[in-house]
Amino acid sequence: MNNGKYKVGVADYGMNVWEGGCFSLEKRLAAVKSCGYDGIEMLRAGNAEEFFFRAGLFRRAGMEFLSCDASGDQELTCRAAAATKCPYVWLNCGKSTRDVPYEVWLRRAKLFMTAAAAWGVKCAIHNHLGTVIESEAEIHRVMADCPDLLLLLDVGHLGAMEGDIPGVIRRYAGRLASVHLKDVLIKDPSIPMGAENWWERLEFREFGAGNIGMDIPGAVKTLRESGYAGWLLVEQDTHRREPALDLKANLEILRSCL
Repeated sequence: MNNGKYKVGVADYGMNVWEGGCFSLEKRLAAVKSCGYDGIEMLRAGNAEEFFFRAGLFRRAGMEFLSCDASGDQELTCRAAAATKCPYVWLNCGKSTRDVPYEVWLRRAKLFMTAAAAWGVKCAIHNHLGTVIESEAEIHRVMADCPDLLLLLDVGHLGAMEGDIPGVIRRYAGRLASVHLKDVLIKDPSIPMGAENWWERLEFREFGAGNIGMDIPGAVKTLRESGYAGWLLVEQDTHRREPALDLKANLEILRSCL
């Protein structure tokens, strides 16, 4: 899919939901590659030996990864990211649900960022429903409080909070780590926006299957016009058919935008 400027990958959470996990990374890589993608966002492993073995599987498959996770071991995550030259790691500073005071979370976030920086690793915040950073205002707040922080922008989560997707892209184009692209289907509008049980209100679906007016072509156009040249990551949390069918369809839509 590499068109000379953008690489397109898969954030494969939804594939894990559909399949019940990832039982063979080698087969997962082959499946994603066969759909036309350049890589998978996250390399996950529980120890250093497994990290390097799995990194080898990516390389052998001709696929790339952007970030890594060591099952909550922050130090190992940073060391592995440094060794494999990941452009970022997800900001992981403990519990981040809505009941955690922002000041407490921010203190921990800054400590994690300092620890990551010691390994030459950058951190990215992923805006996500149910976390300390879910609304547009909260994105602006943390980006102001942490000038070195990158934004892993999820247009689905931001759209679900009625945020200004083009405005956020333009404002942080130079600080985007990567972008998660998905559509949003509101299932139960009686559940208020930002409710604790947000997953009962909505589903994150394939492009075109939503009902909130998600403008994927418009978001991609804004990214291009803003000078963003990083990865575009398709993330579909909820599949209603074999994931490869959705991934191929989503990629065709992205091709038409690029």
